[in-house]
Amino acid sequence: MKVTVTVNGSPVGAEVPDRTLLVHFIRDQAGLTATNVGCDTSSCGACTVLLDGRSVKSCTLLAAQADGRAVTTVEGLAEDGQLHRVQQAFHTEHGLQCGFCTPGMVMAAVSLLEENPAPTEEEVRTGLEGNICRCTGYHNIVKAVLAAASERQAQ
Repeated sequence: MKVTVTVNGSPVGAEVPDRTLLVHFIRDQAGLTATNVGCDTSSCGACTVLLDGRSVKSCTLLAAQADGRAVTTVEGLAEDGQLHRVQQAFHTEHGLQCGFCTPGMVMAAVSLLEENPAPTEEEVRTGLEGNICRCTGYHNIVKAVLAAASERQAQ
């Protein structure tokens, strides 16, 4: 089946088997490998991307379901060589360790802050529930999301 998805602003088209998952389309056809395959069951969130601006777990969507739609991955967040405020906050607040969950966690945080620009700590923790980090204990991840929210409010 022919699938064309706009990935980070650029169209990516390919003939793929009908059962191709969006995560594999992103990695194999678009060549963007930050979107990780963690569990294949939507339990970990390592594959989280934005589909038409909303966070989704790309291991549970078929590439065909994204045909004609826009996907944003963590590689597409930076603009003019500047990290997105959420990416920068993860760096500044040490919101990562091994980095495996980080792309999905960042994308979930971006979506959360679009829906709720000024979340409480509790709302951040609830909003990131579907993303698992086995290294950090979440404290610095939550600090990073709150810092990114504060930066946005200061602008």
